[in-house]
Amino acid sequence: MSHTTKVPHRRPVRLASDAAPTAHPRARRRPTSQQWAAWGFLTPVTLYLVLFYAYPLYRNIDLSLRNYTVRSFVQGDAPFTGLANYRTVFDDPTFAPALLHTVVFTSVCLVFQYAIGLALAVFFNQRFRLSATLRALFLVPWLLPLIVSASTWSWMLNSDSGVVNAVLHAVGIGPVNWLTAPGWSLASVIIANIWIGVPFNLVVLHSGLQSIPASLYEAAALDGANAWQRFWRITFPLLRPVSAITLLLGLVYTLKVFDIIWIMTKGGPADSSTTFATWSYQLGFGNLLPAFGPGAAVGNLLVVAALVFGLVYVRVQRKQALS
Repeated sequence: MSHTTKVPHRRPVRLASDAAPTAHPRARRRPTSQQWAAWGFLTPVTLYLVLFYAYPLYRNIDLSLRNYTVRSFVQGDAPFTGLANYRTVFDDPTFAPALLHTVVFTSVCLVFQYAIGLALAVFFNQRFRLSATLRALFLVPWLLPLIVSASTWSWMLNSDSGVVNAVLHAVGIGPVNWLTAPGWSLASVIIANIWIGVPFNLVVLHSGLQSIPASLYEAAALDGANAWQRFWRITFPLLRPVSAITLLLGLVYTLKVFDIIWIMTKGGPADSSTTFATWSYQLGFGNLLPAFGPGAAVGNLLVVAALVFGLVYVRVQRKQALS
């Protein structure tokens, strides 16, 4: 009887050379059409930011760190002086009044622009007849060119032929030198800037009010809350994110206000309405011998102030998001 040994069947071994080719882990994939389109849309924005934001900021920093004259500004061989221009600005007797005027101008304008804008936004949120038409009319100061608005206010506040003094005379009050008296010049430009900035606050805050559900007000009314309580318990808290961005944008805009002040008072009389924005212009372009370095240093102080408030806003928003 013969015995046969059964050999187990072995699967053929596949050599590495027979294996299917695999993609190299570092092989780069070709950009898709969507990626090319994304780069196409991103390129104009990047070029715009570089040409009109990054490069001017770099040039302004370079101006503030060198001793530029008219000749060296053209030839580009100004010597490096470090922080000497900033020390010149801090030691200048105009620095303290300009800093005070900038703080007062910015703070007062922000408070009144926000308060009046919020009051008008709540008023127009009632949706009465002609509310849309009246709201559109309130946008006129914001839509007008600033040179037109500033010139109009200069005419209205003129000491001799202004409408405001004519009204004051009609009610028995003597004329006020709004633009030529040191005690009134800063108040005059503040009033004009508040009038110009209220429409922006109205538009942004009104859009924020539209996002608050009406059911919250109905529930509060059923619980016996009056209009003032509904405002403080519902409207104001839910409007905080919109209020924050409104105040931040208003702060950045108000810090750099130049044309209104320059057209109305030119920072005078006796520097009584000079802010950092007008002082920077006076240093760089308002004299026969321009001081480009100190003027750029004052402008950089405004940039730093806006950047600090922007970082504070980002930090607050991040904390609110985490909580």
